[in-house]
Amino acid sequence: MVSKVSLWRSTPPAIFPVVLGFMGLSLAWRNVSYISPIPEEIGDLLLGISTAYFIFFAASYFAKGLRRPKAILDDLKMPPARAGVAAFPMAIMLLAAALLPLGVQAREVWWIGVVVYYVATALVAYSIITGSPDARKFSPFQYLAFVGPIVGPVAGIPLGYVTESFWLALAAMVPYIAITFGYGAKLVRVRPPVPLRPSLVIVLAPTSLFAMAFFQLEIMWAYTLFYWLSVALALVFLSISLWLTSGGWTPIWGSFTFPIATFINLQIMTLSAGQNTVAMTLMIAGFTIGTPLILYIVWKTSQAWISGGLAKKTAASIA
Repeated sequence: MVSKVSLWRSTPPAIFPVVLGFMGLSLAWRNVSYISPIPEEIGDLLLGISTAYFIFFAASYFAKGLRRPKAILDDLKMPPARAGVAAFPMAIMLLAAALLPLGVQAREVWWIGVVVYYVATALVAYSIITGSPDARKFSPFQYLAFVGPIVGPVAGIPLGYVTESFWLALAAMVPYIAITFGYGAKLVRVRPPVPLRPSLVIVLAPTSLFAMAFFQLEIMWAYTLFYWLSVALALVFLSISLWLTSGGWTPIWGSFTFPIATFINLQIMTLSAGQNTVAMTLMIAGFTIGTPLILYIVWKTSQAWISGGLAKKTAASIA
């Protein structure tokens, strides 16, 4: 039996990509209520639950870091954990988007997310530089660690930070291109092992977020490019879904959550500009597949955390 003390002391960063996906799905349910008869209360309820979920694990991880700061650096030795640490401030930026209709400290929360993200990125970069040569190889987990600023425009542009959001998008573009081509070249030579196959889907998240950012910035040629690229990726991943999931559930399934949620939000944003049969079809398919899948992953991940198995399976450090 795992004690409550040891649970927070071993809080795994692997929980934060799941948190990110849960919040993204909740935002999608609220956003779709603006363009359809779906009750807004569904999204608000999910946002309340997912925000509480995030705050609980954020407080646990913060307490873990306060008790033994080196525990954070120990976590960063594993690529999935690096992605988890980076997902933490990304969730803060997404929280600002959740707070937009409430007008409650959204600006402050957004800036905290941006600043903490770059602190996390510096820590990840340090761990890669000082780690083994294998740590420097391209992997999908690096999208969260280095392309995460592309989450910023989601709330930044509605908050009036248009210029800042533009530069955040550009700052994310360089590592996005480098990781995509670098990992793409690696995939030609080596296929990921079965447990890591779900991580391939991570690329859908930044691709969809770039489309959303350029839509909000009214750079329509770039929006169109990334929109159709995201659609192509989603269809490819759907066609190989049995291959991706052949190993059964593992904590790496958290890689499915935020990409799917972001893709749904992209379709909703596209529909907000007018009826579009493709976007409508993809949105419905996204909700139909994504809602039960993401909630299932949230449940399985929470179950694994309670039992202590999530920390063990992800090699989380102990404070």
